[in-house]
Amino acid sequence: MTAAATAADTAVIRAERLSRWFGNIVAVNDVTLDVGPGITGLLGPNGAGKSTLIRMVSGLARVSSGRVTVFGEPVRNNPPLAKRIGIMQEHETVYGFMTGRRFVRLMGELRQVTPLDEAVERAIGQVELLDAADRKIRTYSRGMRQRIRLAGALVHDPEVLLLDEPLNGADPKQRVQFQHLLRRYAAEGRTIVISSHILEEIERVADTVLLLVNGKLAASGGFRAIRAALNERPYHVLVACDSPRSLAAAVVQLDSVEAVKLDPAGRIVILSRNVLDLQMELPRLAQRNSVTLRRVVPLDDSLESVFGYLVGGGER
Repeated sequence: MTAAATAADTAVIRAERLSRWFGNIVAVNDVTLDVGPGITGLLGPNGAGKSTLIRMVSGLARVSSGRVTVFGEPVRNNPPLAKRIGIMQEHETVYGFMTGRRFVRLMGELRQVTPLDEAVERAIGQVELLDAADRKIRTYSRGMRQRIRLAGALVHDPEVLLLDEPLNGADPKQRVQFQHLLRRYAAEGRTIVISSHILEEIERVADTVLLLVNGKLAASGGFRAIRAALNERPYHVLVACDSPRSLAAAVVQLDSVEAVKLDPAGRIVILSRNVLDLQMELPRLAQRNSVTLRRVVPLDDSLESVFGYLVGGGER
């Protein structure tokens, strides 16, 4: 059985040609995916469509076209299914005048949780905020606000947990605690989707990753495959020096270099698939050819360019 078939057979969340647009703006574009138990990272630059996709999976946002199901059921206007899903939205309102305990209790009341008191204490304990539960939320740090929001998403003990940029504002200790909490949840057979625009953040906690850019699913799979895809992409590097033609003639001979050109300002633009080798070789070549390096800058070392390369099928 193939990995794709296995994922499909165990899928808890299933999206088929899912799209969402706002007027002329396409936020999510023809996305098809299967997500099973465990931790799945949803990775993409800001504006990639992550929040919209999460809201559609939760049933909070309308689908423009396509279909999304959780446990085989349509999510929109499905109150019984909603009780099995927890969501923490990136820009969710937290009422500063409430205490942390009152906020989590309100979330439990909205989900009709019983017994409520026990569920509230359990959720607050899971995010390690019991000692601050009776303080007003307006006195919380940003990281504490994130944690009390997470408690609100956990209060009804959901089987599916959707977390949109949950680590914003968290300090290193809180990030480790958060990772341990998610792993405990995943070990119980739950399905967790966590979004971020930071690759390393997702890599520390997720089993698999979905890459989203410009509303499209760029790639999916394990981190080894994703890392390989990232490492295979070509990088543009800008070099400013006092003798560009001389250095360009030497650089083009390197195995790590695919192409070299001079821009209108007389700077060298290098296309390389092995930037580490290039960084080591450039100073040696410059010294050997009596060239003074003034500036070496990667032009496209960003998630947007990485995802653009993956979405474009390797075309630059």
